[in-house]
Amino acid sequence: MRTYTLENRGAAPLYEYLYRCIREDILDGTLAAGERLPSKRALAEHLHISVMTVEGAYQQLEAEGYVYTRPKRGFFVAEVERPRPAAAPVPPLPEVREAPAWRLDLKSNRVDVSRFPVATWARLTRQALTEDRESLLRPVPHQGLPALRQAIARDLREYKGMAVSPEQIVVGAGAEYLYLLLAQLLGRAAVFAVEDPGYPKIRQVYGKCGAVCRPVPLDGQGIPPEALTAAGATVVHLSPAHHYPTGLVTPIGRRQALLRWAEQTDGVIIEDDYDSEFRFTGRPIPTLQSIDPAGRVVYMNTFSQTISPSMRVGFMVLPPRLLDRYRRELDFYSCTVPALDQHVLARFLDRGHYEQHLARMRKEYRTRRDAVLAAFRSSSFRDRIAISEQGAGLHFLLRLDTTEPDDALRDRAAARGVRLGFLSEYAAIPSPAYAHTLVVNYAGLDPAALGPAMELLAEILAG
Repeated sequence: MRTYTLENRGAAPLYEYLYRCIREDILDGTLAAGERLPSKRALAEHLHISVMTVEGAYQQLEAEGYVYTRPKRGFFVAEVERPRPAAAPVPPLPEVREAPAWRLDLKSNRVDVSRFPVATWARLTRQALTEDRESLLRPVPHQGLPALRQAIARDLREYKGMAVSPEQIVVGAGAEYLYLLLAQLLGRAAVFAVEDPGYPKIRQVYGKCGAVCRPVPLDGQGIPPEALTAAGATVVHLSPAHHYPTGLVTPIGRRQALLRWAEQTDGVIIEDDYDSEFRFTGRPIPTLQSIDPAGRVVYMNTFSQTISPSMRVGFMVLPPRLLDRYRRELDFYSCTVPALDQHVLARFLDRGHYEQHLARMRKEYRTRRDAVLAAFRSSSFRDRIAISEQGAGLHFLLRLDTTEPDDALRDRAAARGVRLGFLSEYAAIPSPAYAHTLVVNYAGLDPAALGPAMELLAEILAG
C-alpha cells in the first residue's frame, strides 16, 4: 500500500493534498489503469487520518475522471493519457513597453478631453443609477436603448436636417463594430469600394470580414461614379462632408451623381460622417442621407471625436429596406454598449449638454486651429511648406518642399521624439502625388508649446 508524507502539504487542506498525491501516481503510471485502490478505511488507518479525509480525496478523483467505482468492489484507476514529455522551454514573452512619450505628436488623432463637463456627466450618472436602476439590469434592445435612439434622432433632425425614425437607428460600440455589422448585412457577394487614400481601418475591417474591398482613387471632388462602375462596386464607403485625411468636401453635383449611381446599380452608399460637427467657416454641409429620396444611404457617426475616443458609442441609420433585412438576419446580436453608458448619454443629449459642449469645443478648436496655422505660417521654414485645409475638422495637410523620402523624414523625426504621419501612409495604391505631405492632427497640440514645436520641426526639416 502506498504511503504519502502528508506533513509537507503546506497550507493545502489534507484531503486536497492526498488527492494530488494519488493523481500524480496515476499520471506517472505508478498506479496502473484498472488497479484497485485501497478501501477508504484501510487507507485512513494506514496513513493515520480520518476516513472522511480519504473519502474527500476519492470523491475529487472520481469527479475529475481519474478513478471510477464498481458497486461493492471499490475504487479503480481509470484509463488516462500520460503527460507528454516536456517540450522545449517557451521563450519569455517580450516585455510590454509603454508607448513612447513624444516631445511632439502630429500624427495621433487626439481630442482635448480636459474641457469635457465631467461634473455634469457625473451628476447624470448618479441620476441614472438612482432613477433607472431597474432598467439598468434588464437586457438592452439589440438596436440600443429607445431613449438614446430617440435623443439621437432628435439631434439629427434639429442639427443636420435628417428626418429619421428612432426605429432606423442601430447603436453599437464604435465605428469598427458597425463596419462589421454592415459587412455581414450586405453579404459576401457585395463589392466594397473605399476612398484611396483613406482611413486604413475601413479596408482592414472589411477585408477581415471576407468582403471584396477595392480602393478607388479620389479626384478633386471625391470618388468619381465612373470609377465605382469600373471597380464593379456594389457598395461605396465615403466621407463626403470632410474626408480623412485629405479634407476634401464633396460638392452637391458629385453627391447627386453618386446617388444616381446607387439608384441605377441597386448600390448602397455608406456615409461615414466623421468629424463633420467641427466646421468653422460657413454653414454645416448637409448630409448625403438628407438628400437621398430613394433610401440608398446608410448614415453613420460616433461620439469619439465630439466627446472622447474612449466613448465607444456609435450609431448608424439604416434605410427601410436594409432595416428590414437587418431585423431578419442580424437581430440575434446583443447591443454592445453598456446600459449605463446609454442611459447617461441619452440624458446628456436630451438636456442640451451635448450641444453646449459642442459649441464650446468648436470655439476652442477654432482658436487652436488659428494658432497652429499662424505658427506654421510664421515659422522659419514657412517658404518650404504649403497648407491645405477646408476650415473644418481637426486636421489639415501640410506639403513639404523636399525630395527626401517620407520614411527618412519620419525616422529622423522619431529619433528626436517627434511623431509624424504622412499622406502616403493612408494610400492603398502608392502614388508620387501623396509623397512629402504631412497629415497634421492639431486637436491635441498645446498652443503654449507651439514656439518650441516649430523650432524642433525646423531642425528636423533642415536635416
